[in-house]
Amino acid sequence: MNKTLKTILILVAVTAVGYFVYKQFTSGPAEATAKTGGPIAQKVSVDAYVVSPTAYQNKITTTGTVIPNEDVELRSEIAGRVTGINFEEGSRVRQGQLLLTVNDAEMRAQLQKLESNRKLYEDMEKRQRTLLEKEYISEQEYDQVSNQLATATADIQALKASLAKAYVRAPFDGVIGLRQVSEGSYVSATTPIARLVDISPVKIDFAIPGRYSQEVHEGDQITFTVEGSPETYQAKVYAIQPNIDPTTRTLQVRALFDNKNEEVRPGAFVKVSITLKDVDDAILIPTEAIIPEATGHKVFLVKGGKAVPQMVKIGQRSETMIQIMEGITPGDTLIQAGILQVRPGSDLSIRKVKTAEEAL
Repeated sequence: MNKTLKTILILVAVTAVGYFVYKQFTSGPAEATAKTGGPIAQKVSVDAYVVSPTAYQNKITTTGTVIPNEDVELRSEIAGRVTGINFEEGSRVRQGQLLLTVNDAEMRAQLQKLESNRKLYEDMEKRQRTLLEKEYISEQEYDQVSNQLATATADIQALKASLAKAYVRAPFDGVIGLRQVSEGSYVSATTPIARLVDISPVKIDFAIPGRYSQEVHEGDQITFTVEGSPETYQAKVYAIQPNIDPTTRTLQVRALFDNKNEEVRPGAFVKVSITLKDVDDAILIPTEAIIPEATGHKVFLVKGGKAVPQMVKIGQRSETMIQIMEGITPGDTLIQAGILQVRPGSDLSIRKVKTAEEAL
């Protein structure tokens, strides 16, 4: 009997505990809601930033490439066997300097023959002119010899032009690269001989956003740095593409750097900076306040203790600040930190407020 009673008491206790737990998981939230009149909204802790106009030196920062002032791949204009190489790889050459000779023996022999014929026609022309002056021959007979002399002279000029093509000369001052042919090899008009580049000065090619096309002009100074070097160099804009690229919406710009010491090599990657006009009342906000979206950029404003999304149009940026062109005005307060937990309409708890003077 005592054993049966103990069993009954244990079952009652287990049932009571189970019921209590059940009520906690089912009735608890509803009762809490009924007592408080609704769920308690938890505030999101954030840091805020007060927008104010700031003096700003507007700059464009972009990337570019160093290209030679002049660049050509040397080739022979005629086909033939190389009979002479007159340059050292990596050496500096002058405009007009003979670099390579293609076999010219046959053309020289032809030239010698033509010059002998011309000498013969010159002598004949002199005799015929004397006879014509004495009226011993007709004008027609004299013209025949005169035409033969003119033809011989033209043939010589044509052959000399062809003979000149057997000599590859430097088209400009520069540094010659690695040789691609050897003496005795056969070359044609498609055979590369070597590359000749002028690297003093060099050109800096870069692109800027199209919206700044009216603010960059020929003669403007730029600064640039070369990847792998701590030096900062200055160059001058000398040419601007007349049209904005419709695909990238950028404008191509080219600057010239004297490169007297030849320390900047063509092909190098560079970071370019152009200083535009100063802005006295720029709107600058911390970069972490910007939220990129598919349709643009937005920030969260603080209004009535709640988060309100606002689309903005951005301008230039530095490492810590970004310029806002449209969307917010001086006096607006926006969320700077803690933004990941914020949703439209979130109740906010402001931990700290910064101003533009503190951020810069």
